[in-house]
Amino acid sequence: WLPQGSMLVGTIMRKIKSRTWKKQRYFKLQDDCMTIWYKSKKAGNSHSTFSVSDVEAIREGHQSEVLLSIADEFPADRCFTLVFRGRRGNLDLVAESAEEAQSWIRGIRKLMENLENMGQRERLDQWIGDWFRKADKNNDGRMNFREHHARCLFTMADRSQSGTLEDDEFVLFYKMLTQREDVLRVFQQFSLDGQTLSQSDLEDFLRDGQLEGDNVQQHAETLIQRYEPSDTAKLLNAMTFDGFLMYLGSSEGSIFNPRWREIFQDMSQPLCHYFISSSHNTYLMEDQLRGQSSVEGYIRALSRGCRCVEVDCWDGANGEPIVYHGHTFTSRILFKDVVTAVGNYAFKVSEYPVILSMENHCSVEQQRVMARHLNQILGNKLLKSTLDGKAAVGLPSPEDLKGKILLKAKKLGGLEESFSGTADDSQTGEVSDDDEAEMEEDNKSKQRLSKELSDCVVYCKSVHFSNFKHSHIHSKFYEVASFTESKARRHLRDTGGEFVHHNCRQLTRVYPSGFRTDSSNFNPQEMWNAGCQIVALNFQTAGEGMDLNDGMFRQNGGCGYVLKPGFMREAEKTFDPETPQKRDGYQPVALTIQVISGQQLPKVNIKEDSIVDPLVRVEIYGVPLDQNRQETRYIDNNGFNPVWYDTLRFTVHAPELAMVRFVVEDYDKTSKNDFVGQYALPLRCMQQGRVYFYSFYTHSTVTAKNYICSSTHIVQLLLRTISVLLHT
Repeated sequence: WLPQGSMLVGTIMRKIKSRTWKKQRYFKLQDDCMTIWYKSKKAGNSHSTFSVSDVEAIREGHQSEVLLSIADEFPADRCFTLVFRGRRGNLDLVAESAEEAQSWIRGIRKLMENLENMGQRERLDQWIGDWFRKADKNNDGRMNFREHHARCLFTMADRSQSGTLEDDEFVLFYKMLTQREDVLRVFQQFSLDGQTLSQSDLEDFLRDGQLEGDNVQQHAETLIQRYEPSDTAKLLNAMTFDGFLMYLGSSEGSIFNPRWREIFQDMSQPLCHYFISSSHNTYLMEDQLRGQSSVEGYIRALSRGCRCVEVDCWDGANGEPIVYHGHTFTSRILFKDVVTAVGNYAFKVSEYPVILSMENHCSVEQQRVMARHLNQILGNKLLKSTLDGKAAVGLPSPEDLKGKILLKAKKLGGLEESFSGTADDSQTGEVSDDDEAEMEEDNKSKQRLSKELSDCVVYCKSVHFSNFKHSHIHSKFYEVASFTESKARRHLRDTGGEFVHHNCRQLTRVYPSGFRTDSSNFNPQEMWNAGCQIVALNFQTAGEGMDLNDGMFRQNGGCGYVLKPGFMREAEKTFDPETPQKRDGYQPVALTIQVISGQQLPKVNIKEDSIVDPLVRVEIYGVPLDQNRQETRYIDNNGFNPVWYDTLRFTVHAPELAMVRFVVEDYDKTSKNDFVGQYALPLRCMQQGRVYFYSFYTHSTVTAKNYICSSTHIVQLLLRTISVLLHT
């Protein structure tokens, strides 16, 4: 596939920021078929670029607030939105014609698909090409690498001693640059002739290197047919070094066990038996005081597999309820627009239920408007009664609730009263004003609630929490208590076992402190340790909290639901995260990770002469006894191919709950290390006893005069892990 001519030649399109900000920009795909460049006709040399790898999704038509606002001016078939990774805002565009729009939409999607399907060698070629273009400062086809670690290789390749590389010199430089001594060492360890792996050699590698036990012969045959590029080698049932490299760089050689990427868990257990991917103040795109509110927050969260989103409702003008962070300067959006976005995007990524967690500050009149919007916009997607129409005795399962949206909010009376004939037929009633703002949580008052809105609540009634003893005696399975992170932490510390037991029976929501005005996040692992299901995070804020959340919900098909360990689901079992060694079936694990090497580590410091001094830190998150981190030594001035062969060892006491996070940093002896990239995953999802690559995205943004570039790099490490059960 080749890009459309219009992409390579360039196209004039309108960049839209609002109803009044609509300006023409010239867009062009660069020769690398990876970078898109655009500029204003009037802005002199000022221009911007972005990489196709930065684009997370393309939406066609009026699928953003901005494009919806100009829907009467530009038809949907000329409009599209580029959604970027991380915090970068969307790019809303209007082409001159529907054909032009489709040319760019299809073209960028194809380039994204190509990037996703790139093999090991292709990724390396692309990376080298990027470096060549950066080093070719004056576009004369010659490169100068004075500022990079490659200088020594560059000097060796520069046989003419001209200070530049041309033709055959560049080919020599490329060969030296792409030689993988680290992988070759592993390859030759199992190759009898040092040139190829016979099928028998490959079986030895799978058995001894990868610790595979079953069907090794058949697996070796499959790998040769799937990854070996040489037809001659295939005929000999052998694998060359290139084939070996392709295998290790594939999903089968990934740190994440491919079998756990699909939905593999039992989805027929009660909702309270699952961890649920959850968002806090979903409407906010930035901070909690002055940030923008947008339906885009819901679209992005749901597109990442989030299954519980939050909406804070207040009385608005013209009888229309609005959503914003009350008593702050955050902008405001219409409640009905939020409901529309949720209805449109709830089940695009996952078919399992979405919980709409509502904080209701509206008058009775506007509550009735809210109920009307929920019913009219969501229709049959909104769960309005128990599944079988009868009184329920426990929470239904994600499987039972596929395609359904559940409202979590206050409710008049209980679920049982709906079936006993004792329900109050009055149009309003009073409930405890269980406001979830941390600084007001002990300031209870009464709030009037409309019956219409109350009737939309079925399995998720918001209630005030007193204590675990009271809850054990009086609480109902459909009642949901919410805790600030500090209150949850206190319960976890003082009565961790009771907290776990409580979460066997009903749902609990934990949300960030009201003092986190910067939209930062707490460590969700603390709350998962107690079995809390709805651990709500600020999805718009990158960092440790969201890294762990993304890692946790990467498993089970990314469906947003992860089954809790058995000892957290069975009421008759006791588990206290403070003393994991006391539980039945206690079986600790010895985890050994050898960090072999890295490649393609980007320069993260924007200073001209800065060079990466990489180190790798392995962090274990889990019960308090398992919290640990160790790191390799740092390698001076080498982002090309740093080699460590450093071994890190851990003992994990509750492996069923443990998360492993790999962090690559640029060492700085005078200040804080610069972050390069990270990857997190559950310990139980790691391929055990393996030699493998793992790759991850890292985002960096460089800003300079007349130039803004946000780039996404793919960072790669070669690791070996062994996980062994310890006898107790």
